[in-house]
Amino acid sequence: MAVHKLILDDFVDDEHYVLIAIHCAIEGYRLAYLLNDKLDLRLNRTDVDLDIYNKSSFSVFQWDDHRQQTTWSLISNVCRREVEVTASEQSLFSTDQKIIKTFHLIPEKKQVNFFLKIETEHNQNKEKKIIDAIHSIPQIATAYTIDACLLKSKDNLIFN
Repeated sequence: MAVHKLILDDFVDDEHYVLIAIHCAIEGYRLAYLLNDKLDLRLNRTDVDLDIYNKSSFSVFQWDDHRQQTTWSLISNVCRREVEVTASEQSLFSTDQKIIKTFHLIPEKKQVNFFLKIETEHNQNKEKKIIDAIHSIPQIATAYTIDACLLKSKDNLIFN
């Protein structure tokens, strides 16, 4: 009897998106405003933050451009949260301490502050123009595209 092997990759169509890493030292709302101004976008803060494993939440600014069939998402890569740490039993004093812990949406890209995810139905090669426009913003240190297929934690970028 012949063995038939089905490959799931043939049936699942990966969603095409461009991922741009942004390095800057400004807050998310300010970056969204500057991107709206330079790229003629309408990014708005979503009602619910992106929550990963109930321990960290990342701000998301999003805009659905129905005319171009494109969804723009600006996602913070850094979340700082105050957590309570109990002192070890070997310690002389048994006090609970609160420390600020930093979480990253994409841990292998810790130096990146924000990701701009551009989901589109059809292939538009405007990446160079978008990156040039982002570089023209003085508050941004650098921006570049990332191949999302090479990221170990790319599943954290799936939301909606």
